[in-house]
This record gives sequence, structure tokens and C-alpha cells, in this order.
Amino acid sequence: MKRAVFCDFDGTITLHETFVAMLTRFAPERSAQLLPEIYALRMTLHEGVRRMMAAIPSRDYPAILEFTRTQPMRPGLVELLDFLDRQQVPFVVVSGGLRGMVEAVLGDLKSRTLAIHAADTDVSGEYLRVYSEFEGETEMVEKVRAIERYGVKDWVAIGDSVTDLNMAVAAPTIFARDRLCQYLNERQKPYIEFRDFFDVRDRLEQMWG
Repeated sequence: MKRAVFCDFDGTITLHETFVAMLTRFAPERSAQLLPEIYALRMTLHEGVRRMMAAIPSRDYPAILEFTRTQPMRPGLVELLDFLDRQQVPFVVVSGGLRGMVEAVLGDLKSRTLAIHAADTDVSGEYLRVYSEFEGETEMVEKVRAIERYGVKDWVAIGDSVTDLNMAVAAPTIFARDRLCQYLNERQKPYIEFRDFFDVRDRLEQMWG
């Protein structure tokens, strides 16, 4: 594998921050308290996500998935996947959110991804519990660690917010939008701003010839 594209889900594949919208709906008080702390980088993603999810009863999980299925995707994803297929470059989803939510939105497009790395959900108790193969001290899903498993030097990252910060800093090429641009400006990390996946496809076509 010479190249690969690693793409965030919430607010990147989805048009809006689906995970945040879910938390606001199903854990309004806890999310109102903790989300500002996460965005200000005063609280780790690992602690914040775990505490917010622990406020949601397990019986609400089917409703969460149903809520997620209605979320629109950012334009151009199918066209980007078509381009990557022609280039024989795999597309991997790396999400700090829930695997079930990713799969609910992607639907049939799931088969066009090489893999999905995200948090899994335990509904066996009274309240939701989340865990991840790549769980770390500061992140629920350590995206850089997941990416390193592939051993690809020429890789591209696509993201939009705080869950993508470490991935974006490490990436040889990063497509960024929204809050992630602010974080990268503060760190003087070069990035390519994008609005939709048509922008990503067109720029990669230029870069790769």
C-alpha cells in the first residue's frame, strides 16, 4: 500500500456534527457542561466522551441509531470514492464517535471503505459504556495509532474538529475545515481548506497527476 486516505466521520462525512447533535439531544445537561471544556482543550476527549456517554440510558441506543440515519452526508463522497478506486488508493474511516452511528449513515457505502475505526458501544448495563481498540489516555480513539498500523508514508487525512487534531498534526497532507482550521493556524501547521469532497477529489487529482 503506497497511499491511503484517512477520513473523519462527524462533521466531515456528515454535513453536521452528528455526534455532538446526538449528545445534545440525548445528554443535554452533561454535554452542555463538558463540550465547551473539550473544545477549549481543557478536558481530554477520553474523559469527556466517556462521561457524556455514561449519562445516556442503554435503552436509548436504538433511538440514537435511528436519529443518526437521518443525517445528511457532505456532497461529493461517492465521487471521491470513485476517484480513489481508479487510483487504487484505499479509504479508511477514523472516527472519535460511535461505530454504530458511522455504519448507520454510510449504509451501502460501508463496503467501499477498507476499514472503520471508531468507538464501540456496550449496552449491557443501565447506561451506555464506550470502549475502543485504540483507546488512549487522552483520546477515546487514538487516530494516529490506528493509522500507523497501515505503515503508509504517503497518507492523507481529512477532518474538521478537535478529534482530528493529533491526526492532522501528524499527517503529511491534511484537508481541514471548521474548528480544525483554527487549531492548525494556532500551531502553524499547513493545511488545505475544503468545503466538500469535490474539493478534496479535485486537489488530490492535481497532486497525484
